[in-house]
Amino acid sequence: MKNAIYPGTFDPLTIGHLDLIERATRICDHLIIAVGINASKRPLFTIDERVALVREAVRDFPNVEVDSFDGLLVEYCRHKQVPALIRGLRAFSDFEYEFQMALTNRKLAPEVETIFLMPQETHSYISSSMIRGIAAMGGSIDQFVPPHVRRALEERVHGLE
Repeated sequence: MKNAIYPGTFDPLTIGHLDLIERATRICDHLIIAVGINASKRPLFTIDERVALVREAVRDFPNVEVDSFDGLLVEYCRHKQVPALIRGLRAFSDFEYEFQMALTNRKLAPEVETIFLMPQETHSYISSSMIRGIAAMGGSIDQFVPPHVRRALEERVHGLE
């Protein structure tokens, strides 16, 4: 496969996301991590901060590009001329939502395929919202996020330097 897009809010990026990124880089020549601006979500980090955190995490992947987008994902795919989306499935509970999204995207843009990847079992329960909650309550998030993301998250929720 030539090119694919792995979209998400990445608020914050987790080791589960990194696991999927690593897996995706093995099956495509070029991967675009597309950090989304979603008006229905209230992210902890700005779009620029999220892009910077993801860029830092993937700097050693030569075939990965980090970008941001606003609007319909399939329109972003068309703009970038990328025919495939990578989506993660952590648990059965993700499947229904992801399946509906994939079918809707197919209706809107039949030329764009959705490819589902599963993270390692050890990462299947990790979610960004869970990580934000643990950090807000002062719990350790060391095992869930890269060190630079942990520092940024702790600084944001606790005002630490």
